[in-house]
Amino acid sequence: MANGRGKTMENKRIYMDYSATTPVKKEVLDEMLPYFNEGFGNASSFYSYGHEAKEALELARTRVAALINAEPNEIYFTAGGSESDNWAIKGVAFDLQRKGKGNHIITSKIEHHAILHTCEYLEKNFGFEVTYLDVDEEGKVSPEALENAIKDNTILISIMFANNEIGTVEPIKELVEVAKKHKILFHTDAVQAAGNIPVDVKELGVDMVSMSSHKIYGPKGVGALFIRRGLRFDNLVHGGAQEKRRRAGTENIPAIVGYGKAAELAKANMDNHIKELTRLRNKLIEGVKERIPYTRINGSLEDRLPGNANFAFKFIEGEGILLLLNHAGISGSSGSACTSGSLDPSHVLLAIGLPHEIAHGSLRLTVGDFTTDEDIDYILEVLPKVIERLRSMSPLYEEALQAEGK
Repeated sequence: MANGRGKTMENKRIYMDYSATTPVKKEVLDEMLPYFNEGFGNASSFYSYGHEAKEALELARTRVAALINAEPNEIYFTAGGSESDNWAIKGVAFDLQRKGKGNHIITSKIEHHAILHTCEYLEKNFGFEVTYLDVDEEGKVSPEALENAIKDNTILISIMFANNEIGTVEPIKELVEVAKKHKILFHTDAVQAAGNIPVDVKELGVDMVSMSSHKIYGPKGVGALFIRRGLRFDNLVHGGAQEKRRRAGTENIPAIVGYGKAAELAKANMDNHIKELTRLRNKLIEGVKERIPYTRINGSLEDRLPGNANFAFKFIEGEGILLLLNHAGISGSSGSACTSGSLDPSHVLLAIGLPHEIAHGSLRLTVGDFTTDEDIDYILEVLPKVIERLRSMSPLYEEALQAEGK
C-alpha cells in the first residue's frame, strides 16, 4: 500500500469501511515503535525498564480518559471493544445476582453482537432475564419504552451510543436519566462513538463505557472500559494484579501507547474530523440518491455518525454489490465486520422494519480521515453501474418497471 487510503500505483483502491477498522496513523505508529524493543519492560517490574513502561502506560491512560472527560483511574485497558462489553455485562450481572439485587437486564435489538451474544449466554446458562427493546425506523431507542421495560429486579441497562451499521446516535443522556431515576446501572457501547463524536461521561452520567483503539486510527487488539469511580463488580480476567487488580495480564504497552496517542489526536482534531467527514458523507448520500432510484438511506439523517452512509437498494442482494465494487477497487461492507461471514440479513436492518428482501440489498460505506473528494467522485461513477448491472438480472426489478409502465 502506498498510503492510508490503500491506493497503489498499479490499481485504484479506495477504502470505504472505516467503521470496520482504520489504518494506524503515522504519528501513532511512531510513538509505538520504541516500546517493541528499547522500552520493552514489564510495567509491573520495579527496575528502570519497568518504570519506563509504567510511565508510558499511565500517560496513555490519561490521554484516553481525556477523550471522554473521565478521570485516569476510571480507565481500564482491555483487548478491545468486545472484551469491554463482556466485562461490563458479565461483571455487573454476576455481582448483583450473587448479592440478590436482581437478574433482569435491558438492552436493544440493534446492539453489537458482543452485547447480544453475552446477554443470550447469561439467559441460557445462568437464568438471567433480558428484555430486548424495539427501535423506531431510524434505529432509536425511546426513553418511554425503556421506562416501561424496567422491573423491580432490573439491575443493568446497556444501550449503544451509536450504531455500527446504520450510524444512528442514540439519545443516551435521556436514557441515562431514566436509569438514574430508578437507580439502575447504565452501560453504553461507545466503540463507534468515542473519538469520532463527543462523549462526555460526566455530562452523561453513565456508569460504564466500552471503547476501542482501532476505530480511531490506533492499533487493533486494545480497548478500554470506563468504570465510574466507586463502582465494584466481578472481574472478567483473573491471574494478576494489573489494572489495579481488576484486569489480569501483562499490559500490551506498545498497543496501549498507540491507543493513547490515537485518543490524543482524536480529541485535538474532533471538530475538523466531524466537519469534513460529514461533508464527504453528505456528498456521497446526495450523489447516490440522485443517481440510483429505488434507494433507501438507513438510519437517522440528523443524529448520525459523521462518516456513516448506509443504503438499501431494492431488488438486489448486497453480496453481489460488494463483489463488483471490490472488482472496481472499492472496499465496502453490508453491515458489521464481525458478522461478515453470515448470509442472514442484518439484525439491525430487520429491527428498523426492513423486510428481508430489502435488508439483503444493503451497503455500508463509511468515510474517514484519508477519504478524498476524488474517492467519492469515483464511487458515484462506479456504484450506479454496479446497481444497474445487478438489477438487469433481477426479475423483481423487471416486474417493478412493468408495474410502472416503463
